[in-house]
Amino acid sequence: MPKTFATVIEAGTSLGNHTGSWRTIKPEYIAGLPPCSATCPAGENIQLWLSLAKAGKFREAWEVMVRDNPFPAIMGRICYHSCEKTCCRGQFDGSVNINMIERSIGDAAITNGWKFADSAQNSGKKIIVVGAGPGGLSAAYFLRKLGHEVTVYESRAKPGGMMRYGVPRYRLSTEVMDAEIKRIEDYGVKIICGNKISGIHDDIIGEFDALYAAIGAHRASKTDVIMKNGAAVIDAIDLFRRLEETPMDLPSFGQKVFVYGGGNTAVDAARTALRLGAESVKIIYRRTINDMPAHEIEINAALSEGIEILCLRTINSIDGNSILVDKMNYDEEFEILSKSGDTEVFQADSVIFAIGQAMDTGFFRDFDAIRVTEKGRIEVDRNMMTQEEGIFAGGDIVPGKRSVTTAIGHAKKAARGIDTYVRGVTMPNKTKNDVAHFKKLNTVYYRKDPRINVSRPNDLSFHEIGVSYSDREIVRQASRCFSCGNCFHCYNCYEYCPDNAIIKHLDGSLEINYNYCKGCGICSSECPCGAIRMVADEKG
Repeated sequence: MPKTFATVIEAGTSLGNHTGSWRTIKPEYIAGLPPCSATCPAGENIQLWLSLAKAGKFREAWEVMVRDNPFPAIMGRICYHSCEKTCCRGQFDGSVNINMIERSIGDAAITNGWKFADSAQNSGKKIIVVGAGPGGLSAAYFLRKLGHEVTVYESRAKPGGMMRYGVPRYRLSTEVMDAEIKRIEDYGVKIICGNKISGIHDDIIGEFDALYAAIGAHRASKTDVIMKNGAAVIDAIDLFRRLEETPMDLPSFGQKVFVYGGGNTAVDAARTALRLGAESVKIIYRRTINDMPAHEIEINAALSEGIEILCLRTINSIDGNSILVDKMNYDEEFEILSKSGDTEVFQADSVIFAIGQAMDTGFFRDFDAIRVTEKGRIEVDRNMMTQEEGIFAGGDIVPGKRSVTTAIGHAKKAARGIDTYVRGVTMPNKTKNDVAHFKKLNTVYYRKDPRINVSRPNDLSFHEIGVSYSDREIVRQASRCFSCGNCFHCYNCYEYCPDNAIIKHLDGSLEINYNYCKGCGICSSECPCGAIRMVADEKG
């Protein structure tokens, strides 16, 4: 009997004998966790908004994005897209260009003036957020979304935190940053700048139901490098701050500039020095280039601009314009053993230090219960609450990776924790589905369609290069998503099942009729996206 919509929907005895008793294993549909979402520190539902972008529903895709991240246009510029490194398509013909799609749709939201959906009904609860960086602003957004009244206090003249005072403008324009921050203000979040809260006092807490500390790590880490005879040294964090606040009052860096460090801040500082007129810029880093914590895309950009990276070296001392550098030894396991005993001397007009950032734990000094780790981080529980009831913390000041995306993820988690705390309810335990992997896919059903990379011309200015996909390119690139671990209704299972055991409902959803399924596994093997798994049958 040929398959028809009617016979499959009804799935009656006319289809043949029951075969369910034959099975030892059976298929079941799953909702796998795509590796892109599993890797994203902000927990974005990337697969869902890609499917909407694929259908040309850009506004709907943006609305899904901002459920987890209020800054799509910003993150489309400064996020280092770990999602793309785990994208299964990367093992086929190149990962989906998730970052550029997010940037393009984020820019469309700014151009078209899209606003956030209405928040929940007013809860009557007041929350204070300290710090208007990406973590603090995100927490304020998520809390306002939950119906709470939120006031953000920021010590500096403008909101943005390290997005404004730590990211060069050639990577993130002021116009884009201000537009996405204004959207949060328009949502009902009150931001008070130029108001430094040096500590948590009872009179502050008494006015609010909870507090979220997102003060960041704005202090430069200390160094043991010996400096004498007027060495021209500046810290990278101070450099970026002065670039934003007093760009006409910067010191002269000269023609030969050295940068000490290996993270993204060091690379940004080196590229900034070039744009400020240096003719020669070198980065000194104590490990190999493969060990550099800076992201590969930033390292490659620096190299393409002519910046030299001197690895396996540390600065011993700086005497005027002379830099004494120690060479380092590695063993076979690439673990540092010691200084080799060999040294080099370089001549430099100035040195920029970018060896790390620290936080000021004095903000929490009024509460002895709050624990600080040996590395100067604040301990928090699974809801991001400190040992002091009602005081939450996240971002750079708590253990974990330091990045804007991580700060957004912390903010979302903290907002849920604060919401349950002020409402007096318990946060339910969340379970994560298994991560979908490339080996579970049947890629014979996908055609090769390499990703389109948008080229950025070399431009040694602070002007941001505007690059994005056209609407047509967004659709094409989003269509490259494999939909790992989740059914996208290709109906291969329905077509290939030899026992007519797949029910296709009128709304397009699928169901397995176990009365007729004998557990052959063809549906699972022919599923392109790995959305059907074979499991032991209890009867077997």
